[in-house]
Amino acid sequence: MTTYGTAEGAARAAGRPRSAKAEKAIVDAVIDLMGEGITVSELTIEAVAARAGVGKTTIYRRWSNKEDLVVDAMATLKAPLPPLPGTSVRDDLLVYLGAIHREVQDPRARCVMGIAMSESERHPRLVQRVHEVTIAPRRKVLRALLTRGVATGELRHDLNVDIAMASVVGTMMWYMKWPHEDGVPGDLPALITDELLTGMRAA
Repeated sequence: MTTYGTAEGAARAAGRPRSAKAEKAIVDAVIDLMGEGITVSELTIEAVAARAGVGKTTIYRRWSNKEDLVVDAMATLKAPLPPLPGTSVRDDLLVYLGAIHREVQDPRARCVMGIAMSESERHPRLVQRVHEVTIAPRRKVLRALLTRGVATGELRHDLNVDIAMASVVGTMMWYMKWPHEDGVPGDLPALITDELLTGMRAA
């Protein structure tokens, strides 16, 4: 079973050779169906197989259950963050927010993530794994970025890093989720970075 971005990937890679083309078709089918508004509960292996043009056994040879398949499919929506330059907090935030900005401009990706994360009561394990695979690594990078800024004296020594993290990501999501009369500025990552740093910078 091939896993996209999960810790189990190395273990699943063993065994008979897999068809990359078939796996991509299956993953794309999941994203397409959920992008059309199908919830995790409504999603079926039969529907995925039909959309992908493969048999159900082809899917089950790679994924033992639907939740694992959904997690792997959603992981493909989150490309690895580009390397941060490390030259300054501002430079790093620009790269970080630039990557998120590019991702959240895809309405299908927003729809899929929204559907999956809203089913925490029915599928708590799935939501937990999606968080571990797609969200936690980003949070780790952002926390390290801000903590380093405090250590170098670029940011206030009393900065509440958790609140700062929520402000960085939350502002971007607020802009992308809610309509604005003037639209979304093309230089949104820079605008958010500079505005937030006004309050976070050391005196």
